[in-house]
Amino acid sequence: MIKSELSEIKKLYTPKNCSVTKIAGCYVDGDKNKKATFVKTFHSLPEEETYKYFDIFRKALSGTVGKSALTLDITNEAEKEGGQQDFLLKLRDSALQDEELLDDYYNRIISSLEYVGNYLILVAHDVYDIPQKTRDGSVNEDASEDIYNYIFTVICPVDLTDAGLSFDPKTNDFHDRKRDWIVKLPIIGYLFPAFNDRNSDIHSIMYYSKDAENLNEQFIELMLGAGEPMTATSQKETFEAIVEETLGDECKFSSVKNIHEEMSRMIADNKEQLLPLTMEKHDIRNLLEAGGTSNEKMDSFNDKYEKISPEDKPLMMSNVFNSRSFDVRTPDVVVKVKPDRTDLVNEKSVDGKDCLVIELNGEVVVNGINVRSDSEA
Repeated sequence: MIKSELSEIKKLYTPKNCSVTKIAGCYVDGDKNKKATFVKTFHSLPEEETYKYFDIFRKALSGTVGKSALTLDITNEAEKEGGQQDFLLKLRDSALQDEELLDDYYNRIISSLEYVGNYLILVAHDVYDIPQKTRDGSVNEDASEDIYNYIFTVICPVDLTDAGLSFDPKTNDFHDRKRDWIVKLPIIGYLFPAFNDRNSDIHSIMYYSKDAENLNEQFIELMLGAGEPMTATSQKETFEAIVEETLGDECKFSSVKNIHEEMSRMIADNKEQLLPLTMEKHDIRNLLEAGGTSNEKMDSFNDKYEKISPEDKPLMMSNVFNSRSFDVRTPDVVVKVKPDRTDLVNEKSVDGKDCLVIELNGEVVVNGINVRSDSEA
């Protein structure tokens, strides 16, 4: 799912646009015991309560695409009869009205999730009448050809409020505050099916993780039947290793600078595209070649790539490339340059020492003080 598709579903979790039919929940304690369950018709809830649910579900639709919000492909094994996909489809088609199926669902989540503490499982069912989009991108609310029938699950920690003093206006005095168990914003959320190309995609799941560096891979595999995703940090480290290993002794300042400039060009060329820019094996090969890597080094690219990335997963450009600055770091100095002004930075030998030379172009400020060049009279 792309950002606009996440935003479209997020807008459904507002009083004006809500079409959620049912909401179900299960409260689980720290010993993995189901303490309470419920199924409610969403529109029968008090207005203030619905706002709280909106906040919870909307949070799981607010992740950064490619980092905390990922589109996961369901594996072929999970798509077989009796697999995770089959179970999720049955749950969706039940519209949360089959209590036995819901109970089985809760049990599967509890056995798959590694979490220390109490938590609440919330499941919403919705049937969204997808409005048509015109050629200019505007939405025609009165025209629709498809529906998006889906379930939305979030898992929220339930913690005690902090201890403290509170003021009692009846006694005009301060007292020890009563501690309550409160439902916090979700740590995990997922839409099934995914809303890809503005329609149902039963082969994919939109997955949200509050911690982008801890995606709960075991839960993804066991509960959702999806392949293990790569975190943003893992993607960055993989790309850097491929570059360093392929270039070897050619991995110099000028080479990396050329690669950076080529990646900037790729982003500029993709600016008008809706889909996020990703790089697969052939894209990285083309990038290194365009960056000036010698044929001798490129001869070993396939071996280096397969050793570092044997699963051959695509890398998101936003995860491997810093579009905000060109960074040069030494143990004692950090230099940040605008990504489109790398021409101001060069490596030169000065008095027999390798030096980073930065052209002082325009106003120069040191510790907040405007200074002049030492070469000026």
